[in-house]
Amino acid sequence: MSGPDAKASQADGASASAGPAKPQKPPNPAFRMMGLPNFRLKLPSRNWMIFLGVTGTWTAAVMYDRREKKRIQKKWTKLVEHIARETLDEHQMPRKLTIYISAPPADGLVAARDHFNEYVKPILVAAALDWDAIEGRREGDVRAGLAERIRTLRKRRGEFTKEPVELSVKQIVEEMRQRVGIRDWDGPGGDVVIGRHTWKEYVRGLHEGWLGPLDNPNPVVEETPAPPPATPTPAEVPSDATVPTTVHDSSPEAEEAEKPKEEEKKAKKNTQPLPFNTTLQYRDSNLPPTCPQALGPATAIPLPHLLGFFNFPIRIYRFLNRRQVADDIGRQTAAAVLGAYRPFHTEAETALSESSAESSKWEQQRLLANEEPDWHKNAKKREEGDEKERVWLDEMVVDPRIGERMRKFELTADAEERAKRPVQDKGESWFQGLWPKKEKKGWEGLADDA
Repeated sequence: MSGPDAKASQADGASASAGPAKPQKPPNPAFRMMGLPNFRLKLPSRNWMIFLGVTGTWTAAVMYDRREKKRIQKKWTKLVEHIARETLDEHQMPRKLTIYISAPPADGLVAARDHFNEYVKPILVAAALDWDAIEGRREGDVRAGLAERIRTLRKRRGEFTKEPVELSVKQIVEEMRQRVGIRDWDGPGGDVVIGRHTWKEYVRGLHEGWLGPLDNPNPVVEETPAPPPATPTPAEVPSDATVPTTVHDSSPEAEEAEKPKEEEKKAKKNTQPLPFNTTLQYRDSNLPPTCPQALGPATAIPLPHLLGFFNFPIRIYRFLNRRQVADDIGRQTAAAVLGAYRPFHTEAETALSESSAESSKWEQQRLLANEEPDWHKNAKKREEGDEKERVWLDEMVVDPRIGERMRKFELTADAEERAKRPVQDKGESWFQGLWPKKEKKGWEGLADDA
């Protein structure tokens, strides 16, 4: 036998050897009443396996990074939360930090604010520490603001100046506190600088404020507008004379002539105040006698900020490893809160400890230097013929008289050991650590605390 009859007989023999087919499982009565089909347990298809694998891996990586970031932040907040329970003297102002924030290159100030709120602010709030923020929306704002604060301090300490000293509202409030008997904080306050670009402006502002003159060498001459023409009174106008009326020309030529004037006004508003000195004038400048032997300590907080479509893989990697940034920023912020600091390394100490090509540079010049290659190319452009100072692009210059007086926040060995202790609460599972616990409010929370 051959042909289709042989194939049919073989199929019948195979089905007979396999036995009777299993009856189909009846549908669930509840599903049947709701009109749902009969669900069967089976493996998903190839496309569904790919989709579930990719989305599951991404979700697991994000949730793991979020959980570890919260645990790291909790570690540093536990290290400084005892400061919030310390009693304060009623006749002394509490300690206050100064936060310097500037918009990242080729971006807005919102990105820097979000970075501060996400990484720095939780540790300051845990320690109940007050702070004063100085923000810069464009290049040079932080430099000009810090230099002006230092010049105001020098004027208040008695240095001679041609310009009259005008008291601000903040200074008036401070004088009133002194009259009442409230004194300032005895120890150092400290500065927290966020980002490499802000750090360069901070160092430049320190040099301009302490080594520059008090009076502006390039005073701005304000143009006084011409007085409007006097209109004749009715008594001066003859009865047969006609009073001229001003007619506004609304032609396109007149509007084009007014556009350059408006652009000049906008340019004057957006221009930065010129610095009172240059980096080449550091050597010829005399250090004022009001400059202290040790300036207030400071710390530089990293601000990884990368833009561009072609940098998308790097940005994804950084997004999934934010726990590393939280650990670094938490350590620097905790050091600033605890108030432990040391002098910056000088040129001689750096040359003895290092043998690289950058051994002649100061420690201030190397801080956060890895962020400059990530800046957008639009922020690195120099216009042809533009000889103005660019703090972000120019090389940082450190004068030995200022560099030796600067201090840097750094954790002690004892604080590092205390930070390594586990901080996970008893009974907290891996799944519960993904979301913070809600604080109890009202009488229930007070009873638990008691």
